[in-house]
Amino acid sequence: MFELLKAGGILMVPIVACSVLALAIILERFWSLRPSRVAPPQTVNELWRWIKKKDLNSKKLKALQASSPLGRVLAGGLMNAKHGREIMKESIEQEASQVIHQLERFLNPLGTIATITPLLGLLGTVVGMIKVFAEIQLAGVGNAGNLAGGISEALMTTAAGLSVAIPALIAHRYFIRRVDELVVNMEQEAIKLVEVVHGDREIDVEGA
Repeated sequence: MFELLKAGGILMVPIVACSVLALAIILERFWSLRPSRVAPPQTVNELWRWIKKKDLNSKKLKALQASSPLGRVLAGGLMNAKHGREIMKESIEQEASQVIHQLERFLNPLGTIATITPLLGLLGTVVGMIKVFAEIQLAGVGNAGNLAGGISEALMTTAAGLSVAIPALIAHRYFIRRVDELVVNMEQEAIKLVEVVHGDREIDVEGA
């Protein structure tokens, strides 16, 4: 492995650094964007039971707020439910914007890695070919070993850049899609909560 990295030249260093960073982001996002962590069904079911029994108090609201990102959004609305439907909606939207920002954490850097690593590989290709032509100019085409080294460096950086960029791009698109699905789910639960609190909908614990 070290020999392969060495053959790629100095530009393999940022490419390898990007690969390590991309792997760390992917693992962290897989853990953080689990539906069971962001919007656990038991959180909503427990909330409906509290509302149905009229057993919702400040202590339980704090517990709901700390339970999950979805719980934080719902608690934000409930804390201002007494001020009317519109204020409750605004409170939910404000909390949701902060939660969405947290859900999208590190996705921009991951997308950047997917974009710049092929460019780093291309730059390595250009540098390698420059070395090849410089060697040809100095020693002609007779020194096949040096020519092969320059061509190898060019090909190695290109392959390495693409090898990092492709999985990073796939992961980036996947996480964007997962965030969208989680946000839609939270929006549905928030709308349901507003309707229940203001008497436009009956509580259905089993179906919640």
